[in-house]
Amino acid sequence: MSKAIENLEAAQKRALAVRPRVGGFPYLAETLRRAGVTRNFWFLPACQSLFLTNDGPVVTQGTPLAAGTVDVPLFDRGALISALRKDQAGESTFPEFLAASWRAGVVRYDVDFTARTVAYFGCNGEEYVEAYPAVEIDS
Repeated sequence: MSKAIENLEAAQKRALAVRPRVGGFPYLAETLRRAGVTRNFWFLPACQSLFLTNDGPVVTQGTPLAAGTVDVPLFDRGALISALRKDQAGESTFPEFLAASWRAGVVRYDVDFTARTVAYFGCNGEEYVEAYPAVEIDS
C-alpha cells in the first residue's frame, strides 16, 4: 500500500470520527485538506473517485449506479439542490446522495479543498457551484 493510500484512508477514518451527522461535509473536507488532499473528482454513474493528494493521486472505485447502456438524465438544478439540502440535513446516506445527484443529471463533480467549493456538472456543460464553510477541527 502506498503512502498516498495510507494517508487518505487514515484521514477518511479520522473524518468519520469528527463529522457530525448533520452538516458533516465541511468536517470531512477539512480533515482531508489537512491531510494533503487538494482535489476530489467524482464520476457518475461509475462512482469512481479520484483524489489528488500531496503524496500522489489515488482512485477509489465504488459500486456503479448504472450498468450497460443507459440514458443520461437531463441536468435539473432544482433536483440537485434538493439532494444537497437533504444530504446536508442528515436525511440521506452518501450512496443515496450520489444516486439523487445522478438522477438530477450530474455526470461528475469536483471538490476543491483549497477554494472550499464543489462544482457539479451535467453532460452538456451545465454547472452548479456551491461553497462550503470553513470549520475548526481539534488536532
